[in-house]
Amino acid sequence: MKIIWLGHSGFRIEIEQAVLLIDPWFTGNPMFPQGREDEAIRGATHVLLTHGHGDHAGNAAATAKAQGIPLVGIYDLVTWYQAREGVEIIGFNKGGTVSLNGAKVTMVNACHSSSVAGPDGPIAAGSEAGFMISGEDHTIYVSGDTDIMADMAWMGELHNPDIGILSAGGHFTMDMARAAFAARKYFNFRTIIPCHYRTFPLLEQTADALRAGVPPGVRVIEPQVLEPAAI
Repeated sequence: MKIIWLGHSGFRIEIEQAVLLIDPWFTGNPMFPQGREDEAIRGATHVLLTHGHGDHAGNAAATAKAQGIPLVGIYDLVTWYQAREGVEIIGFNKGGTVSLNGAKVTMVNACHSSSVAGPDGPIAAGSEAGFMISGEDHTIYVSGDTDIMADMAWMGELHNPDIGILSAGGHFTMDMARAAFAARKYFNFRTIIPCHYRTFPLLEQTADALRAGVPPGVRVIEPQVLEPAAI
């Protein structure tokens, strides 16, 4: 298994026989080195979307279409892209599980918003979501953009993820201290990878507060773009 950060909230997760691109945003992403897009998407089997905001979905449909692979996410959003872009899709909803080349992906709740850009302003696009991704004796919780929520209690108990990929930059999502609170109250992570930070000055620039707030023995990995995390 490999988990590779693509900057901001984008990840490449190689698990079972799947290569999953989560929220790929390359064009205009200050964290992503332009010109290395082919490296990021090579061999991808699916593109997963947590919600419709441009800093998550910016290159999702174009990547899926160019690679001839499905765009996977909440039904309302991916069918909008299917009608607009002609992309292949796998649409499902919260509580549903799909098998993607041996990896089991369950959609879970998040607490944020979801829209796409329209000619007269934002257009509502389904609902924000996170994913539980299971395979190779691991379960990865991809929080998507979210704040702390009570749903994390049953999500932690039912899915028992050992790896958390948590949006923790503040301003638009929970910050590092709030992510630490969620981790120690609701989950039993062995490893946490923060994201949605460092991209812009108004976001948190380090994971120091997260590292200081999680239980002893929990590893916090600050990822480097296009480098596999040492899981």
